[in-house]
Amino acid sequence: MNTYEIIRRPLVTEKGVTKKDEQRTLCFEVAPNANKTQVKAAVEKLFKVKVEEVRTSNFEGKMRRRGRFVGFRREWKKAYVKLKEGEKVPDFAGV
Repeated sequence: MNTYEIIRRPLVTEKGVTKKDEQRTLCFEVAPNANKTQVKAAVEKLFKVKVEEVRTSNFEGKMRRRGRFVGFRREWKKAYVKLKEGEKVPDFAGV
């Protein structure tokens, strides 16, 4: 997998922006089969920063109904990437 297949998109949520500002931690949606080492290498290459640690979390797809119609949300994976002390946090969230 290349860098753009591993990191799908940044997650710009209230919790994610707070973590970014206070704890130097970035939130990304990543490929479900990507491991922590691949995520670390992709972030370092893409943003040219040093990564201290990576934490990942898997989310299962849920059944959702709209009246008589049934569907499933997709399964996805989130990664919290903490940058090393002194690294400049990239500003990808132009909110």
